[in-house]
Amino acid sequence: MSVQKLKNLIVTAERKEEADLLIKNSKLVNVLTGEIYNANIVVTDGIIVDIEENVEEDINAKKVIDAKGSYAIPGLIEGHIHIESSFVTPEEFSRLVVPHGTTTVVADPHEIVNVCGKTGMKYMLDASELAALDIKYMIPSCVPATQFENNGAILDAEGVRELLEDDRILGLGEFMNAPGVCGCDEEVLKKIQYSKDAKVPIDGHAPGMKGSSLSAYIAAGIETDHECQTVEEMQERLRKGMYVLLRQGSACKDLRNLLKGVTPQNSRRCLLCSDDRQPVSILKKGDLDEHLRICVEENIDPIIAIQMATLNAAECYGLRDRGAIAVGKRADICIVDDLKEFKMLDVFINGKHVAHDGKYLCEVKRLECSNVEGSVHVKDFSIEKLRIEPRNQRVIANTIDITPGSIVTSKGQAYVKIDENGDFEFDEKDDVAKVAVIERHHGTGNIGVGYLRGFGIKHGAIASTIAHDSHNIIVIGTSNQEIEYAVNKLIEQEGGVVVTKNNQICDSISLKVGGLMSEESGEIVMDKLDKLYETMKKEVGVKEGVDGVMSLAFMALSVIPEIKITDMGLFDVTKFEFIPAVEDINLNIKTMIKFKTFANADVDKTRC
Repeated sequence: MSVQKLKNLIVTAERKEEADLLIKNSKLVNVLTGEIYNANIVVTDGIIVDIEENVEEDINAKKVIDAKGSYAIPGLIEGHIHIESSFVTPEEFSRLVVPHGTTTVVADPHEIVNVCGKTGMKYMLDASELAALDIKYMIPSCVPATQFENNGAILDAEGVRELLEDDRILGLGEFMNAPGVCGCDEEVLKKIQYSKDAKVPIDGHAPGMKGSSLSAYIAAGIETDHECQTVEEMQERLRKGMYVLLRQGSACKDLRNLLKGVTPQNSRRCLLCSDDRQPVSILKKGDLDEHLRICVEENIDPIIAIQMATLNAAECYGLRDRGAIAVGKRADICIVDDLKEFKMLDVFINGKHVAHDGKYLCEVKRLECSNVEGSVHVKDFSIEKLRIEPRNQRVIANTIDITPGSIVTSKGQAYVKIDENGDFEFDEKDDVAKVAVIERHHGTGNIGVGYLRGFGIKHGAIASTIAHDSHNIIVIGTSNQEIEYAVNKLIEQEGGVVVTKNNQICDSISLKVGGLMSEESGEIVMDKLDKLYETMKKEVGVKEGVDGVMSLAFMALSVIPEIKITDMGLFDVTKFEFIPAVEDINLNIKTMIKFKTFANADVDKTRC
């Protein structure tokens, strides 16, 4: 800040110069003191220079907003988000969330960096400079996410150190390679040490970790976790010194459950986050304003809820210039009608009026993005690579079993028939479909094949280039022929999602930016996704409670227990090893008894 700007702030605070902005007649929610009182808020050069409790005092300002007794709360701070999972670019993401009161987000672009490397990182940084939303980026820590899959790029420790020199970088993103941390992998520890040397925050990702392993993870320098599913997990992390991010996204909805463990004593170490949030969720339910509504519905004091969405996040990530409405802080301010519904009447970012009554007031400028398009490169794909089973056999498939409403899966087994051509025979009543991951970055020809239970698909196939975190092609289908057709059409489309039935496209959405994002508006993407989801249910039978895009995408996330699939094969996350997709059923009588579904099956008992 220049000396001249300091002078402007001082003389305006003393009423010697006209202020840029006056928000008068507000009920100010002070998250620092836990109070609510009437106040006028005076702003110059994007900074709050005075808070006057005498609302009758006449203050000169170039622009005056009369809050008319509505509440003034700090701008909301998203603790952890992957913008790519909104399916829109950063500039459009800004247009969607700012009217809901989100003024700052802490974003981890590991989706596009896993596809496009540093080129993807630079694209996100540059695109964000065109947004009204203040987007703070963390460096993706796991590119690739694991050694058990192929992705599009490598970001090693030296690459992390180089990026840390960019003043637009806030810290190091979620460290999903928890085993690498606890196992003292040298490359992993270098990334952490470089970040500690730079004195930046380091995000965590430790689902299911507890006890001494969790302590070792925290001792290395990991400060946060957004993967808690139970109150017990949350309490252990809080007691050991972590910040816990309570997640309410489009796919993972942990907030209501975790709020049961929030108390006035521990709430200041709790943040709100989305992780992944689609336009459908934003446009229909809101953003962090929805999180606040849920908090109040779950009997959390409104001031505590607002702290979790503002001050706590600012303190966690070292954003000392925001998080509260206080003299000397950035004028990131929301005017809301009440502290129950949190309807946003006006939103200000750095003193600029950016939204009014749900409308974005800024011009939307978009960065040219050809350097992150054309990211689908598949080689030697054919139906023969899907035929992994012995022909004309009865086999036991090791299945990925979906847990409704969660990205955690369990390992199961199911009976599968294979015909004389090597194709599996889909049985609707078993709800077991074939799933495959096809490498799409370097043309390796890799294909991992397995079986998925609980998705509900009854016909056709769904193929997508959204497959966390390496974002290869993931496809589920009821026959090898349907899978082959869907994958080929997706390749022709250059990324996105396609839904097929009887070797015809039922619906699709194109996502050419890294195979992850669209250049279209959020409303258009929402309408296309709504239609896509409806098609998935009506035409191919995806069951209620299963997100046909995101649930499928997380089946490739090989850092989340219990079993997942990558382009290298079926992976047991708990054992950190690959397992066979199928086993010969003709083993012994005990095996037959275990699978009660075999009782009426036409099994060759002479081979049992």
